[in-house]
Amino acid sequence: MPAPHRSCLWCGRNVADTEMGRRKQYCRQSCRQRAYENRNAHKAAGLPSDVTVLTTREMSDWSDRVFAARCAAEDVATAIREGASRDDLIGLADTLVELMKEAERLR
Repeated sequence: MPAPHRSCLWCGRNVADTEMGRRKQYCRQSCRQRAYENRNAHKAAGLPSDVTVLTTREMSDWSDRVFAARCAAEDVATAIREGASRDDLIGLADTLVELMKEAERLR
């Protein structure tokens, strides 16, 4: 049976669990490093650990991903109302799922 997937604590991408040992929390070493830097910056600035700080660019990128997912959801709804074929609906739904996976990432 394949290992279950978890989300990277930094970027939100999938992280496959290993069969043995500690569960991985980050998808790459660079994400682990960014999380470490972020924790230290929070301490230095006196911010609570549960605060997420995003750059303007990161926020804009996230907003764009959410907008694309909403548009895909509207496409699915329109296709259903217009009586689209099963294959068309499956394709639109698959696109929506992929866009939602991307929208889940904050970075």
